[in-house]
Amino acid sequence: MQGVAPTSHLFDPRPCRPNDQNPILPRRRSQLAKLPERGMPADIAYQLIKDMRQLDSNPRLNLASFVTTWMEPEAEKLIQESLNVNFVDVEQYPSCATIERRCVAMLATLFHAPVAEEGKAVGTSGIGSSEAILLAGLAMKKRWTKARKAAGKPFDRPNLIMGANVQVCWHKFTRYWDVEEKLVPVKEDVWVATPKDLVAACDENTIGVVGILGSTYTGAFESIEGIDTAIEKLNKEKGWNIGIHVDGASGAFVAPFLFPDLKWDFRLKNVVSINASGHKYGLVYPGIGWTVWRSPEFLPEEMVFHTNYLGSDQPSFTLNFSKGASMIVAQYYQFLRLGFDGYRRIMTNLQAVAKRMTLALEATGHFKILSTDLSVPLVAFSINKRVDKDGKSHSRTYDEFDLADRLHARGWILPAYNMCKDVQNVSLMRAVIREDMSMSMVDELVSDIKRATDYLDNHFVFSKAQVSAMAMRMHVGTELPDEYYADKHHPAVC
Repeated sequence: MQGVAPTSHLFDPRPCRPNDQNPILPRRRSQLAKLPERGMPADIAYQLIKDMRQLDSNPRLNLASFVTTWMEPEAEKLIQESLNVNFVDVEQYPSCATIERRCVAMLATLFHAPVAEEGKAVGTSGIGSSEAILLAGLAMKKRWTKARKAAGKPFDRPNLIMGANVQVCWHKFTRYWDVEEKLVPVKEDVWVATPKDLVAACDENTIGVVGILGSTYTGAFESIEGIDTAIEKLNKEKGWNIGIHVDGASGAFVAPFLFPDLKWDFRLKNVVSINASGHKYGLVYPGIGWTVWRSPEFLPEEMVFHTNYLGSDQPSFTLNFSKGASMIVAQYYQFLRLGFDGYRRIMTNLQAVAKRMTLALEATGHFKILSTDLSVPLVAFSINKRVDKDGKSHSRTYDEFDLADRLHARGWILPAYNMCKDVQNVSLMRAVIREDMSMSMVDELVSDIKRATDYLDNHFVFSKAQVSAMAMRMHVGTELPDEYYADKHHPAVC
């Protein structure tokens, strides 16, 4: 009968005991750290898990994340209809393989790959940019190893050059695949690695250089064109063949639409591979990422596996095997639904929203903006020092972490964190502007930030008498830095 599950799917045909009808008992059982002896009615299991999630943050107010939090109902319907599809079973679900090939071809065209036609473009989908990066890094290592073996040279000490501002998945790659990571320090007020410093760290054991198109700290783009120019010169001088991988997890779905004249992709001779996160500015729910190679020669043949036990030959060069088809289908939907112009309009709007927030924060005089116009749509900022009536500046008695905590009380998730190695003394906050962030929402956010800073300014400053009393209770000395005291004009003075 339609709508009824097969009897083999029923969890327990036995009648429930009287107490099993009590919804309180299943909730108590849920606290156990083992599989319960018997199941529970579906509606109670649903409500139990729903209750557990009640205190989770609202994804739309989570401005810490780049990950997409809204899609159209039609996209969600396609996702729902393909939840039970195993993508690798191409014999049974051939349309999914076709969809992936078309997505790869579209991205290869967008990134100006020399070979971009469907079936000829070289790339693959992954669970996210982490898998995409691991694959790209592995391809660079294997190509370097093969060249070293052919030249009769040692191949046991490969290294990878990248800025200290790289995302954690690059550290995973170097650790998992035994590659020495050579981290180039970033400088204050620059926040990204420079081409000069990256190339200066290269040697004959370098498997590649990583250029970041959208730093996770400030959203800034590194100069991929500058890196390419420096690498080209170095390769000619040394007779090396060092390539560039562009980590476009955030920026690869932004730069083509906001900065079409910016050269960062396969238009540059030494860019050999690019990763992009479909679940970030590709506008798809998690998790979907993409790796695209310049041409077939940059994907070593030994990374491609051929299996046929599911009914046909299946070439695969991903780290996993089985995976859902839903997000690949959803990516294709977004490509068809939006087209180039649709993505351009959305990214332009996000840029305008980010600019609105930037100007509003600057107008308060309370913050220093660390993000720039040439970046992904986000606002990175730190707290300025307090200026007294005499024009002297003082450190505030609270920091970005206190402000983040105060905003959390209003439901906003704005991360506070320290900068990367060598500039860890700098703390900052970051608001990622996603498709579901409107002008009115950012106005409300700025208002809440103003209210939060006003509260902190008036409640985290103390008179000498208050400090003395606190010190006595804490059994410590009464002398604290001047910034912990309110001046005579401050309303917090007793």
